[in-house]
Amino acid sequence: MGSVAVGIMCKTPAPGLSKTRLSPPLRPDECAAISACFIRDLSRTIGRLGESGDATGYAVYTPVGSEEALRRLLPHGFGLMPQVDGDFGVRLFEGVRMLLEAGHAGAILVNSDSPTLPLPILRAAVDALGQGDNVVLSRAADGGYTLIGLSKPHRRLFEDIEWSTSTVHARTLDRAHEIGLPVVDVPPWYDIDDAASLVMLEKELSGSKPGFSSMSGADAPATRRFLRDRRPSVASSAA
Repeated sequence: MGSVAVGIMCKTPAPGLSKTRLSPPLRPDECAAISACFIRDLSRTIGRLGESGDATGYAVYTPVGSEEALRRLLPHGFGLMPQVDGDFGVRLFEGVRMLLEAGHAGAILVNSDSPTLPLPILRAAVDALGQGDNVVLSRAADGGYTLIGLSKPHRRLFEDIEWSTSTVHARTLDRAHEIGLPVVDVPPWYDIDDAASLVMLEKELSGSKPGFSSMSGADAPATRRFLRDRRPSVASSAA
């Protein structure tokens, strides 16, 4: 099997445009800063995955024209693939399609909001794509999915889904069943997209594993530094 593309679906961080659901407790400039940390840390983990030679990291990004700023956040050797216009389902499908058309044997898209996504979850997803034509999913704690992987493009998987809701994972399973596509589940993880999940992240980085998993998260040094240096802590603010 050839290389699997592992792409982070991301927006190049900018104050007022990044992680706006984290404000409050964060200021707009802090939202952009922590978004940059998330991308740094997640791409670092994907870079480690690529050391095996069967995975290649990408940023599947927006907006076009922000490449210089984005490259500063990524490890050497990461590819850039611009997102197309359209709703989130269209952008996901086209991201998969373009990565496959670039010559990769499979394509995995990962949300940019999981800086501690464990390397073993990514490893399991890459390995699962070698089992044939299937969809690989890591369910997110909020009912969405942290990653989706395919070895062939299946547009129907991304249609008739209410994005950013707790039904995304369930509806994706419905679409897979509808078209007869086998589903391979890899362990779940969580996204940081509101104040409550930010508190969960802060607690995880202080040594508490997420309640839904016995798995240890990946090291996230940039995010850890941001949360350490920010005063007061998010958890203290929420108390």
